[in-house]
Amino acid sequence: MQLTCPECGHEWSADTATVGDDERVIKDANGNLLQDGDTVTVIKDLKVKGSSLVVKVGTKVKNIRLVDGDHDIDCKIDGIGAMKLKSEFVRKA
Repeated sequence: MQLTCPECGHEWSADTATVGDDERVIKDANGNLLQDGDTVTVIKDLKVKGSSLVVKVGTKVKNIRLVDGDHDIDCKIDGIGAMKLKSEFVRKA
């Protein structure tokens, strides 16, 4: 039996198991699994959009929160504030 989403038209089999947030896997630049609350280190200078500030290499970011989307880490950086990062630019500390 095929199911169809009324909003986007996507079709899938009724036998397919649904994937929830528990299945989300986000890895750092070295391939280590990241989890909420981890501490990570920035591995590349990152310009802050709309500002002249730069997040420097080696900046430690504590207590990250994983979110869905292109920028999959939500965090606060001392001296800059709340921002989102891509997991490919950090490594687990």
